[in-house]
Amino acid sequence: MAQVELSKVSKQFGATKVVRGIDLKIEDNEFIVLVGPSGCGKSTVLRMIAGLESVSSGEIRIGDRPVNQVAPKDRNVAMVFQNYALYPHMSVYENMAFSLKMAKESRDEIERKVREAAEILELTPYLDRKPAALSGGQRQRVAMGRAIVRSPSVFLFDEPLSNLDAQLRTQMRMELKKLHLKMNTTTIYVTHDQIEAMTLADRIVILKDGEIQQVGTPIEVFERPVNRFVAGFIGNPPINMLSATISGAGPGTMLAMGSLHLPIPPQPACHDGQRVLAGIRPDAIEIGSRLVGLRTDWHVQAEVVLAEILGGHSLLEFTVGDISMIAELEGRIIARPGEKVALGFDLDRLLLFDPQSGLALR
Repeated sequence: MAQVELSKVSKQFGATKVVRGIDLKIEDNEFIVLVGPSGCGKSTVLRMIAGLESVSSGEIRIGDRPVNQVAPKDRNVAMVFQNYALYPHMSVYENMAFSLKMAKESRDEIERKVREAAEILELTPYLDRKPAALSGGQRQRVAMGRAIVRSPSVFLFDEPLSNLDAQLRTQMRMELKKLHLKMNTTTIYVTHDQIEAMTLADRIVILKDGEIQQVGTPIEVFERPVNRFVAGFIGNPPINMLSATISGAGPGTMLAMGSLHLPIPPQPACHDGQRVLAGIRPDAIEIGSRLVGLRTDWHVQAEVVLAEILGGHSLLEFTVGDISMIAELEGRIIARPGEKVALGFDLDRLLLFDPQSGLALR
């Protein structure tokens, strides 16, 4: 088990900087997810921790030792890749045992470790099969088993579920979380899928253009994003982001967004007439008949554009005058385009951002 610490870590390919002075401390046994859009540097950070990429500047420590100059095989980390990287001519058992044979461990020790890992991953019935005879989820479990048998200090996962279909991804997410709880090993996981990040992580690290935007628990980054980018990137369906103007001060403060006007708590960081960006999460909007529990019964008449039923919840696209928004509503909401509905807003969850800097104002 080990802490992982990055201090002012940068990576540069020629004149192109892909990671820019990252500082990050990952606690022992913590499950950290690095997330961000393509090209943000998350996989490069993972590869530098593994030793597959050199560090241009800064220091990486695993446990109590710097590892910048330590070979990948000596860092006591195990990496699971997106493409499984299994040997097709070897059985499941042989794939899982390969690294132990290379390390010249005894036959009995190899047998014990492979059998234990197979039991954890429910692979025991498949140990004699070749990878071609396995499903995608089973192959991914074999790749994970190959990492587990090494008893690493740190597990590294590079988008391991991206090749699986939607149903299998959901199943494997649950298995990964259960595996982490069983193994109690520091885990660093890279994905572009925010659902994976929100469901798996103890803390999420959100990157953009090689820089960390925010580090926090899933709830923190969802409810208290530090800037407009984080607010827009985290959340599915995405946050409603509207240009707005602060009107008034004190208890009578209003937020004017075109045809939509909402009363808001006094804003110490704002003043009368100030232009802002207002963020409203789709799940902070509720149908008028279900306003019980919200801080206010303030509601507006909205016109339905489209209603989609998604199992136990519904998405409602609607307009209020010239404003278009999306609401995520509990239950099955049946509404036709053009129908009028009363919608309420949980004003305690309203987010305000500076239009120029993008930084949160509250």
